[in-house]
Amino acid sequence: MNSKLSSQQVQEIGEQGLLERLQRFCPPEIIGDDAAVLVTAPEQSLVVTTDVLVDGVHFSNVTTSPEDAGWRAAAANLSDLAAMGASALGITVGLGLPGEVRVSWVERLYQGMTECLQKYNTSIVGGDVVRSPVTTLAITAFGQVNPSQIIRRSAAVVGDAIIVTGVHGASRGGLELLLHPELGQDLNDEEKTALILAHQRPQPRLDVLPILWKILESQSQIQVTLEAHQRCSLKSKIPIAGMDSSDGLADAIIQICRASGVGAVLERRQISMPAAFDNWLTQEQALAYALYGGEDFELVLCLPQESALALVKHLSQGAAIVGNITSGSTVLLHDEQKKFPDQVLSLSQGFQHFGQ
Repeated sequence: MNSKLSSQQVQEIGEQGLLERLQRFCPPEIIGDDAAVLVTAPEQSLVVTTDVLVDGVHFSNVTTSPEDAGWRAAAANLSDLAAMGASALGITVGLGLPGEVRVSWVERLYQGMTECLQKYNTSIVGGDVVRSPVTTLAITAFGQVNPSQIIRRSAAVVGDAIIVTGVHGASRGGLELLLHPELGQDLNDEEKTALILAHQRPQPRLDVLPILWKILESQSQIQVTLEAHQRCSLKSKIPIAGMDSSDGLADAIIQICRASGVGAVLERRQISMPAAFDNWLTQEQALAYALYGGEDFELVLCLPQESALALVKHLSQGAAIVGNITSGSTVLLHDEQKKFPDQVLSLSQGFQHFGQ
């Protein structure tokens, strides 16, 4: 990195100068034309998702370094691909910047994105830069998926188990520690670091997909053997409903139920949360962080009980069956020990961009 150039402001080097710097973060064989050309595997469907992140809403210098902001931006889009059952092909980046932003800040932002993408064998394949009164990052991610393996919100059926691939509430806990360091007096350094890292460097769960497909394929082969007269493929026999929990666990379950025309019962004591919460937060605070904190980027999947149990067994600590899909339309938080009354969950309790 050229320290003299990087200490300059974007307006001092202009659009072409900035593009020249940013092209170094892209594969040279893909960039340079009016558009990127991506090759999909045979018989794969293209998956496209876009996220817009705004300074002061999704990131700030108080809680995230430029590298962390870049990582989080890339991770959010990769998580959307994972939620559809897709593997990543690449991303494009639309960047709006005030002219006084330093070149070094932009380079560090792209470094963070690249670090996240490299972990999942993908890259930045193009984009655009414009002048803007506020720093804005618009990322479009491209992925591919076998049409029979697409995960949709609308595929949940009554009797499905609801599985989460990891703990919830950690990102919100990390954010609170970054905003109010004095709140962490009851936590040790390892616990603080883990929570803050969960917020600054979330991990999109693309790693879950190969495990999921292997489990479903194995169970489908058994099913097809038992019903040999019905030559059905695995995925038509075992549809998968799901999405990621970027907007909170409660939001994910409610959205799946709405799309599928079903309800759910969520077991309060089965929701996996960071162990650090035990001596730090009240039960109600911990539950609120888990349900509505958001930005944990875990997958929330609805599967037959046998498949769900097998997946939990294969995943790391924190994966759990947290409830079941029911008839009706109500999403209910239930306490099997009956110490807490049943509670109806709603989207109004979580973050809404245009909420009052």
